[in-house]
Formats: sequence, structure tokens, C-alpha cells
Amino acid sequence: MKKTVSEFRNLLHDVPPLIVSLLVLSVVGMNLLANKSIDTGVEWLALDCGILFSWLTFLSMDVLTHCYGPRAATGLSAAALLLNLLMALVFFLASRIPGVWGESFADGSEAVINTALNGTFGGSWFIILGSSVAFLASAILNNFLHFGLGRLMKGRESFGSFAFQSYVSTFLAQFADNLIFALLVSKLFFGWTLLQCFTCALTGAGMELLFEVFFSPLGYRIAKGILNGRKQAGSEAPLPLRGSVAV
Repeated sequence: MKKTVSEFRNLLHDVPPLIVSLLVLSVVGMNLLANKSIDTGVEWLALDCGILFSWLTFLSMDVLTHCYGPRAATGLSAAALLLNLLMALVFFLASRIPGVWGESFADGSEAVINTALNGTFGGSWFIILGSSVAFLASAILNNFLHFGLGRLMKGRESFGSFAFQSYVSTFLAQFADNLIFALLVSKLFFGWTLLQCFTCALTGAGMELLFEVFFSPLGYRIAKGILNGRKQAGSEAPLPLRGSVAV
């Protein structure tokens, strides 16, 4: 246990703080914004505002996996999840503190709006649990699939290789994330059919993949910069926690 903790500390020291910060921020942001659905105007296309952050979560994991390996990326993803749960607890406590939200000042609707805002930030236990299970499962799938595809690719340091690994792993992991959440929460607590769960997972993964395609050049440049920096610093050899690097 002490060895694992020591390795994780070394990993945090080696990974650029900005990448870790973006990962944590995106996990917290996507879970909070998932409370608002998007009116797409298309009956079969079900999306929520969490998509504005979810692409950043998976792009960050792709960069981490590419530079440090799947075990390191999964460990940091688990840490981000724990911090998200901590933030959920803070939001819950804030929702229980007596007082009013600034946006609730509307003649005749103060109590209703204030209660709704408290409910939004306070969250529901089954939604938090479902999103946590779905994210952890999809993070493991994304990181190890990205790594496995990299082992099969030639020219692993090229953008084409990074893009292929990212597109495939992101789409399948996002699909798994959406489907697990839909089955655990939407079906059990809101009465969704299996078809609705599958359709929501598939369309959501497709839309999130578009974000990945658009931002993957940025992710590749960040990953390349990290790898070059590690080589120049003489720290390209992976620690035990990191496993084998993907490039």
C-alpha cells in the first residue's frame, strides 16, 4: 500500500498540473451540467449539457494514457472521481444551508425556484452513484483500449495513430458510459425502455466523438509536448504504476 501511495505521489509530481486540473474540472463540470437536458428538436436525439465537458474528460485521459500508460491514467481518473464526489458533498451541504439563491428573486416564485436550485446542486444519490459507476467503468475501458490499440499501431508517435486510438476508444467508452448510466438510472428510476437507453447511448457517443475529432489535434500537440519534455529531462522511463508508455 505504501509503495502504491509513493508511486502515485511520484506520478503527480511528474504529470503536468494543467492536465490533472483539466481532468478534475471536466469531471466535476460534466456531472453538474448533466442536470440540464438539451432541446435538440429531434425526438430520438437525447443529450444533456454535460457534453460540453465530457469530451475534455476523455481527451485528458487519452493524453495521460498516451504519455504515462493506462494504469496511471486510470489512477488519476479515480482520483478525479473521488474529488468529484467530494464536490458533490459540498454542493449537497450548500443546498441544505438556510438561505436563498440570487436567481430565486422572482415575484411569487421565490420558494419554488429556490427549492429547484437546491435540488439541482444537492443532487440525488442514485444519479451520483450511477454516474460514478458509469464513469469509472468507461475510464478503464477508454484507457486500456487506447493503450491496446497503440500497441497494434505502427508509427505510434504520429498524429494518425493518436487520432485512431482516441476516436475508437472515446466512442466505445462514451457509449459504455452513457449506456451504463441509462440502465442504472434512467431505466430503473425514470422508466426508460431498453431501446431508449441504447439510442441515447449511441447518439450521445456519436456527438461526443465529434468533439474528440475537432479537438484531437490539440490533444496530440499536448501529448507530444509532454513526451518531448520527459525525454529532455531524462524521465521517459515509466514508474511501476504507469505500466508501459503507449509510444
